[in-house]
Amino acid sequence: MKETTKTFNYVDYLWDDKKAASFGDNQVDLFLYRSNILGADLRITNYGGGNTSCRTIEKDPLTNEDVEVMWIKGSGGDIGTLNRAGIAGIYTKRLRDLKSVYGGLEDEDRMVGLFNHCIYDLDSKAPSIDTPLHGLLPFAHIDHLHPDALIAVAAAKDSEQVTKEIWGDTMGWVPWQRPGFDLGLQIEKCLADNPGIRGIVLGSHGLFTWGDTSYDCYINSLEVIETASEYIEKKIKEKGSVFGGQKLESLAKPERLEKAAQIMPLLRGLCSSENRMIGHFSDTDVVMEFINSNDLERLAPMGTSCPDHFLRTKIQPLVLKLDKNEDLSDSEAILKKLEPAFEAYRKEYADYYNTCKKANSPAMRDANPVIIIYPGVGMFSFAKNKQTTRVANEFYTNAINVMRGAEAITAYTSLPRQEAFDIEYWLLEEAKLSRMPKEQPLSRKVAFVTGAGGGIGKAIADKLAAEGANVVLTDINEDSLKEAHATYKRDVSTYAICDVTSTDSIATAYKKACIEFGGVDIVVHSAGLAISKPLLDTTDKDWNILQSILVKGQFDLAKQFSAITKQQGLGGDYIAIASKNGLVAGPNNVAYGTAKAAQQHMVRLLAAELAQDKVRVNTVNPDGVIVGSKIWEGAWAEGRAKANGITVEELPAFYAKRNLLNEIITPNDIANGVFSLVGILDKSTGNIINVDGGMANAFVR
Repeated sequence: MKETTKTFNYVDYLWDDKKAASFGDNQVDLFLYRSNILGADLRITNYGGGNTSCRTIEKDPLTNEDVEVMWIKGSGGDIGTLNRAGIAGIYTKRLRDLKSVYGGLEDEDRMVGLFNHCIYDLDSKAPSIDTPLHGLLPFAHIDHLHPDALIAVAAAKDSEQVTKEIWGDTMGWVPWQRPGFDLGLQIEKCLADNPGIRGIVLGSHGLFTWGDTSYDCYINSLEVIETASEYIEKKIKEKGSVFGGQKLESLAKPERLEKAAQIMPLLRGLCSSENRMIGHFSDTDVVMEFINSNDLERLAPMGTSCPDHFLRTKIQPLVLKLDKNEDLSDSEAILKKLEPAFEAYRKEYADYYNTCKKANSPAMRDANPVIIIYPGVGMFSFAKNKQTTRVANEFYTNAINVMRGAEAITAYTSLPRQEAFDIEYWLLEEAKLSRMPKEQPLSRKVAFVTGAGGGIGKAIADKLAAEGANVVLTDINEDSLKEAHATYKRDVSTYAICDVTSTDSIATAYKKACIEFGGVDIVVHSAGLAISKPLLDTTDKDWNILQSILVKGQFDLAKQFSAITKQQGLGGDYIAIASKNGLVAGPNNVAYGTAKAAQQHMVRLLAAELAQDKVRVNTVNPDGVIVGSKIWEGAWAEGRAKANGITVEELPAFYAKRNLLNEIITPNDIANGVFSLVGILDKSTGNIINVDGGMANAFVR
């Protein structure tokens, strides 16, 4: 090993000697470790981008001879999260032997199928298209990365000359070519023509670097990226400005977020003309510098350069012509301004497809934009799920960095449209898409759940998330929300403090949902409070708080949700978590039972009114949810026990015995009731589903 510490200004040095030492001499584990720390820095490579590999000597299970095996990231993987299950083990010699059967550029797709004949490890992930790019080089450890600084060099005018100016004779250069076996041959030839180089720049694409050990390879990659970054920053200082200087100033941060929250449901609806989409918003300094610049109108239509970028962002963004100070309160008026821009974008994309398509090209995909730019406000992205749309946003940020660097060096160049099309509609790419798992029932939907800090609300959020929804957790207790939010993986949930007795608090929570995910599709009003007292003991305060939380809260939630659904034009679901007590008269329950009955009838009224907007409104009626319900943690349990002449400890058994099925009802049962209405019964509205084990006196009909 060379040095154990290293200082860099433009990349993160993350190598930990103790961590590395824990892997001993296991080269595969060290390669995975290197991959993960490289993927942790988005300036080096973005999610799903790049590839890494290593070589080991293994025993051939058939001959018992020592053979060289290349371990490489498999198809569709991500180096930042790469593990043993995500790599392929390839006989290096067999891969190289494919040179004898390669039939030229027209043979590329067939060659990918032949990679399977080179597999050593039967548990391998499918080999990626980059496999020959690594396999035809002789090095023990190889990194193929997409650093912003290197792609800026690769996408700059006179890229080959710039490469030589930066690194002299220590780096090779290969012109743009679609990834495949022939590109592997070109890289092999570049090394043969330039022995002793430390890496290769791929025109418009990225970087190849290598080393004798995993650490040497890591350091080599960082040093090459650092050198390019320093060169670019020097050029920017010499130039004095980037992107032609600033054209307009950004709105202040609070105003940007307000604008984003207002416009995102409209943008989401327009982007969802073919398929419902999830949104993401970014207003980082990098983004704002670009979208507020004089060169935005020149550079944005040129499209991105690196294939990994435009596969996720589409070839170019949609730039809105709205003024940053535009009044967005009149949604219908703004929609009329936006619609022509979307129609023009779709037509331009269709023209691109029809001009470039071939006889065997896959059918045209969704023609809506993925990246939308609102100068002065920020950048929006829309895709099939939160991870995909966030990653698309990150990739376009990478593309901005590339344009920034290339413009500083000489001038930015993008891929010709035909080359871009051949990547986007590559049959191998189509095959990869066809292998994607089937989407879950609630994929592409955003669920807003009140009272989600625990109990029934959290169980509902868990169920909806498990069925594919993004969930917005709301409650009045921030500690409970943080704890609940922490139980989900990234890109699944967000949370907002929401007091449902406050119209403003509800509005703020909805804004959070719109900024995080683009809008709202499902609202479940689960927040509640139970007070059990005889009539003479029931105070005005008892009455008012039950009405505020259960009834007025439901009204305000529905009213503001209706406004969002009108903006989106995608329909929706509103579910009220009421109670058997709204249907059945019982002692010591006048305030609570009346509020629950009001909730149930409001659902009927809302169902009748909102059906014109394809918003379905239904009720789930729990009863006796003692285990896991927050309501039963306090005085309510004591009150119900007293009313029924039993102890609190006897309540679960008592409630189970009194229903027809003799079942204990849990929060998960209520969650299943909600899912049935939003995920299965898509033509039901104005209905009540009792989840109570069967209470004959609560039968609706």
